[in-house]
Amino acid sequence: MKTALTIAGSDSSGGAGIQADLKTFSALGVYGMSAIVSVTAQNTLGVNDVEDLSPAIIGGQIDAVFRDIPVDAVKIGMVSNSAAICTIADKLKEYGPKYSVLDPVMVSKSGFDLLKPEARETLIQRLLPLATVVTPNLFETERLVGYKVETIEDMQQAAKEIFRMGPESVLVKGGHLSEDPTDIFYDGTRFYPFTGKRIDTKNTHGTGCTLSSAIAAYLAGGRSLTDAIREAKTYIQGAIEHSLSLGHGHGPTHHFYRWFPEG
Repeated sequence: MKTALTIAGSDSSGGAGIQADLKTFSALGVYGMSAIVSVTAQNTLGVNDVEDLSPAIIGGQIDAVFRDIPVDAVKIGMVSNSAAICTIADKLKEYGPKYSVLDPVMVSKSGFDLLKPEARETLIQRLLPLATVVTPNLFETERLVGYKVETIEDMQQAAKEIFRMGPESVLVKGGHLSEDPTDIFYDGTRFYPFTGKRIDTKNTHGTGCTLSSAIAAYLAGGRSLTDAIREAKTYIQGAIEHSLSLGHGHGPTHHFYRWFPEG
């Protein structure tokens, strides 16, 4: 069985973070493993608190996995501080996984800062150059490039600038566009648009985590990068279409809709 390791924060409500990643891996037939970076107290209404784990235990978790079990792909999500980022970067360089999908989680839907402002440059300098693909949404893209990103043309320009920061490729997600949601993939040579269908639902908690972990799962399974993105987009579209009205805020997507379509 193919395997994938998620390095990210824990979501107590189960809709995002480590929990969403592991559900996605399982739904797509990949054995999931985890290294928890932070523990969050959150639900569908927002993030209430975050406690970061020490660099030593973060590194220890990564060591424990790589020294025992083959890792076909890595997904990196919420990493809130510079010390954690440096530890993860050092371990990725040490073990050299074939694929690394970086989802630069910076702010929660409720506006909680999940990446400390002083850690932005560390993320850019240490983790972006190790990524097979980096998958920022529009708000994260704006924080990376330093200007507003509101159109397809803006997304293309921003993708070029992020590419120059060192990743092998960039997927700028356009779910927050005013028009049809279109993601722009840039491999350093050409742009590939991936246009989806906008779904009328507030239940979108964990969509970014789910998409990036789906890309990692498909890469682990041997898909090309463009095919992995295409299939991951199809998967997340279905997960949103079958999203779950749980809680009083933004409910989660339904990771197992292919088996239990009615939730």
